[in-house]
Amino acid sequence: MEEHPLSLFRYCPKCGSAEFYIHNDKSKKCEKCGFVYYFNSCSATVALIVNAQGELLVCRRAKDPAKGTLDLPGGFIDMYETAEEGVIREVREETGLEVLRTTYLFSLPNIYPYSGFNVHTVDMFFVCEVENTNHLDANDDVSDSFFLPLSDINPDDFGLTSIRKGIRMIIEKNLLPR
Repeated sequence: MEEHPLSLFRYCPKCGSAEFYIHNDKSKKCEKCGFVYYFNSCSATVALIVNAQGELLVCRRAKDPAKGTLDLPGGFIDMYETAEEGVIREVREETGLEVLRTTYLFSLPNIYPYSGFNVHTVDMFFVCEVENTNHLDANDDVSDSFFLPLSDINPDDFGLTSIRKGIRMIIEKNLLPR
């Protein structure tokens, strides 16, 4: 059984006390100052970008986890960003494309292993309309970006669990604009 993420937090983040104990399934409580820390999911975005030929933009991951596997543009939302601002920024950082419009589709939970720590996320999937798909770059966490015909997409080629599940849902429910 996987160790609960709260077990890694040994000291109260407010006062530094080691008297920081499991309070319930989602929190720890400091016996010294009374602070209760709730462990919540981090927010992340996923961009679904389709070109005029009906092909989906995919990326190849440049870093672990799942280095070398396929992915979709996206990533963690920064503090003080909306989900829409986060997906727009991530698309720009990873592909150089400018997003004109976003449409929220659905969300999926995920566990993203990072530096020996499992980051629990909720990944929000957006259909993104971009200004121009002719000037595509591969930057940041991406080693390559390219468009794939929907008929050539195999969910098992994607390295992250939520992306594989999302791709399957998108294919089964025909959720992408054509």
